[in-house]
Amino acid sequence: MNLQVAIREKRFGAVPVLRDLVFQVAHGEVLAVLGPSGVGKSTLLRIVAGLDTGFDGQIRRAGRLAMVFQEPTLMPWRNALDNLRLTTGVDACEGEAALARVGLAGKGALYPGQLSLGQQRRLSLARAYAAKPDILLLDEPFVSLDAALVDDMLALTESVITEQRPATVFVTHAQAEADRLATRQLVLGSVAAA
Repeated sequence: MNLQVAIREKRFGAVPVLRDLVFQVAHGEVLAVLGPSGVGKSTLLRIVAGLDTGFDGQIRRAGRLAMVFQEPTLMPWRNALDNLRLTTGVDACEGEAALARVGLAGKGALYPGQLSLGQQRRLSLARAYAAKPDILLLDEPFVSLDAALVDDMLALTESVITEQRPATVFVTHAQAEADRLATRQLVLGSVAAA
């Protein structure tokens, strides 16, 4: 099992956000996490990634992890190709191929500030996919992309999951995206205060 999650409770101060959440995700599975804004979907991903350790419970991860955040997390002083290569270890040729796969062919020398938000999002996807992770965390990765690009990126994500078979946790507000990508769905609701 690539990923095992057992969260007894996560609070922000006195406010409970997540409680009694237990699931596993194996190679090739995609768990879509849905629910209203502010319910703890992104917090869940940050816990799974190991970025938030202030919770009661346990996370077990096996293998290499890659995460696509809601907002692109790019180094503004490095060009697109360097942003991709730095964390993935791919060579320049593989990096250019990864950029081309998300529609950014010829953009490797551009800096994040020279890319549109949609291009930055696709660069973040290219970086995660090029890492060939065992665990892939996607936090609303297609937000702000136009419909045709969303369809292209969904198709690319499907092919990456088929080829690489990562254990994937995918946060989305779009039921159609969840229906298309997920093998299972988890809908989060409000946690009542104890």
